[in-house]
Amino acid sequence: MKALIAGAGRLGTQIAQVLAAARNDVTLVDIDDGRIAELAGHLAVRLVEGDACEPALLEHAGAHTTDLVIAATGNDEDNLVISHLAKRQFAVPRVAARVNDVENTWLFDQRWGVDAAVPAAMPLISLIEEATGATDTVALMRLSKAGVDVIETAITPQSRAAGRTLAEITLPAGSVIATVIREGQPTVPSPQVRLQPGDELLVVSHAATEQEIHAAFQ
Repeated sequence: MKALIAGAGRLGTQIAQVLAAARNDVTLVDIDDGRIAELAGHLAVRLVEGDACEPALLEHAGAHTTDLVIAATGNDEDNLVISHLAKRQFAVPRVAARVNDVENTWLFDQRWGVDAAVPAAMPLISLIEEATGATDTVALMRLSKAGVDVIETAITPQSRAAGRTLAEITLPAGSVIATVIREGQPTVPSPQVRLQPGDELLVVSHAATEQEIHAAFQ
């Protein structure tokens, strides 16, 4: 699947990471050139700097040949404009849009080209399933073709892993940490990384259950 995500904030970046991990062709767009520079070299996706509300930018980013557009900016008006352009001008088969203000939910429908309206507070796994409309492909971030799962877990102040380094964490057999997301920024999971409350981890495993992964950190 070819996906274009507008908005490289925490949510857009996480979605891009998961879709890329599932071997999709992902392009991530953001108007902030500083944010794009921060992500360069950290994500296995194509990064494009510019305003996704501009048709020329969407065309440059590949909207004509994209299977999925996700408007994930922090501005509802921008997300509606991006969705409308994606559906009406570029005929993108599936368009999903983040709803930042619940009072605006009624706007996010087919009139604006939105196939799936996704509340910003929705859990990441559920959000990706809803946005892609393909639970057989991304259900619970399950990479069925590769025979592995990508499982998300978060560190809270109560987590026993809080304050410990990755080297001190014992994972179930056949499991590895793919990335640690801290303040929206993916980091290389070196053994010296010390986990903090608020950290989110993506763990790849071909044998362990979601409960076993959570138990290693919680």
